[in-house]
Amino acid sequence: MKQMTTYNRAAGYLNKLFDLLNADFFDGQLERPVITIQSTPRAYGHYTLFDAWDVKGKGSKEINIGAGTLARPIENVIATLLHEMCHQYNDTVLHVQDCSRGGTYHNRFFRETALSHGLQVSRSEKYGWSTTVPSNRLLDWVLANGLTDIQLNRNEFCTVVPDGKISGRGVPVPPSRGSSYRRYVCPSCGLIVRATKTANVLCGDCMQHMAEAG
Repeated sequence: MKQMTTYNRAAGYLNKLFDLLNADFFDGQLERPVITIQSTPRAYGHYTLFDAWDVKGKGSKEINIGAGTLARPIENVIATLLHEMCHQYNDTVLHVQDCSRGGTYHNRFFRETALSHGLQVSRSEKYGWSTTVPSNRLLDWVLANGLTDIQLNRNEFCTVVPDGKISGRGVPVPPSRGSSYRRYVCPSCGLIVRATKTANVLCGDCMQHMAEAG
């Protein structure tokens, strides 16, 4: 897979990830919204309940991924995208309200959808069932599809804080967590692969042993 080092390539990659997740976790029931990359310094992303875009005279929802969060391990970026897709599923398929308190408190409807669609969920007093991380099912899915990191990130001017205000129906930013994988890099071509345990990895293109990266 080509390295994700340009804005256009990263944007196209997010659309591809949406389509893959939609097919494998939602049985293709979601209509792809406009997926944007904008600064959301107090959230990883958001989903709009209203038609934020007009596409050839037809309204379209929006899912945004925070521009300052793109370079996280790809499983975490995918978990953010999947979190927002769960909001979209509740809105457009189940037609249930999964947030209250101005769109910040995630209720049991969100929890049930997130748990059944590849996420682990924990509850906070302020934001409800809002903190989501990849489940083992989702981690296995990332590995099976050979998905790679986005090597592009906007330098934000605001500090991300754990209890910051959410942008729309966004993902509250929890304390930083490390990746669930070990990452290996080819010293010749720079290819990055992941493994769930220590492994002896050989790059098939360069025939060189790959070194574990931090």
